Amino acid sequence: MTTMTEAANKAFVLEAFDTLFNQRDYAAAERFWSPGYIQHSAHIAPGRDGLFNLIKTQPPTLRYEPGVIVADGDYVIVHGRFSGHGRPAAWIAADILRFADGVLAEHWDVLQDEATEAESNSGLPMFGNSFPS
Repeated sequence: MTTMTEAANKAFVLEAFDTLFNQRDYAAAERFWSPGYIQHSAHIAPGRDGLFNLIKTQPPTLRYEPGVIVADGDYVIVHGRFSGHGRPAAWIAADILRFADGVLAEHWDVLQDEATEAESNSGLPMFGNSFPS
């Protein structure tokens, strides 16, 4: 059963991601993620602590930019860009989140290095309206 509206769920995810990835406010971020958070990502250790500890190891230049976001009941998918993590290319991500009891309870992701214009067979950027510089 959906306990929050889909619009509220989208706003919640955007605020949660900004609080954790951009502001790095771990105490505030705890209110968004369930203590029993289930993590399906191959890049992140289990649970809320696994996610928070991963972010703590990232350089202070880490940034998250949201793009398209959709919701269906207790699920939200956000297409975004993670940059400033020290790798040669930004990551373009599709993060799939499930709500339970008003917080983020479960997560899956699909990650891909962002292609440059020279690498793009379509000639279109993977995120936003322009290629990374």
